[in-house]
Amino acid sequence: MITLIIAVSCLTIGIYSNYFIEPKYEASAKLIVNQYKESSSLISSIDVGSINSTIGLIKTYKEILRTPRMMKKVVKEYPELGVSFGELIGKVSVSSVNETQVMSISVRDDSYEKAANIANAVAVVFQKSVPELMKVDNVSVLDQADPKEKHNPIAPNANMNIAVAFMLSLMLGVGIAFLLDYLDDTIKTEDDVVSLLDVPVLTAIPIFDESDSKNVRNLAPKSTTLGGKSNVSLDA
Repeated sequence: MITLIIAVSCLTIGIYSNYFIEPKYEASAKLIVNQYKESSSLISSIDVGSINSTIGLIKTYKEILRTPRMMKKVVKEYPELGVSFGELIGKVSVSSVNETQVMSISVRDDSYEKAANIANAVAVVFQKSVPELMKVDNVSVLDQADPKEKHNPIAPNANMNIAVAFMLSLMLGVGIAFLLDYLDDTIKTEDDVVSLLDVPVLTAIPIFDESDSKNVRNLAPKSTTLGGKSNVSLDA
């Protein structure tokens, strides 16, 4: 039963992952958040305090980037993307790279080319919007996604899904087996008789199969009479 549950679960998940789930691709563009720079002068020295403040500013930028206002600007400036601002919010995710000054804009879509175009569009629009929103110009596009590159889908991960299905079905099968054993109140052993009737077991009759009878006949000693002599003797 456990083996059957595992086999059916893994086979079902494998078929579903490979043939029924639409592949998803991910593309990303990277922005770098520099120190504050004014129009009249540039900061010539870099110190740890300014870098830490810039990293803290990235948290604010991450929230601003996924707002409806920003997504509406992307839809307005890039109508060829063919998505609404609500769809963009669902497709776009923003992260900082290992607590550095680099921001990564990742986009998931059914097409890698479309995902790359969306990521690049969001990066460019955000870079242009920062001076207007924050009164500083400290965001630059570090790297854009190439829509012409070939990438494998990141989802579904059939091997991972099958592995998870195997573990879950194994636990389910073992749990059902223990449950059935716990609910089974039939008499199987001498101990069951003693515990149920509170009387000792005097004897037990083993199960005798047809194959056992053949084995007994084969093992039985065979006697033969030669020359018509009797095999019986009488003692007076």
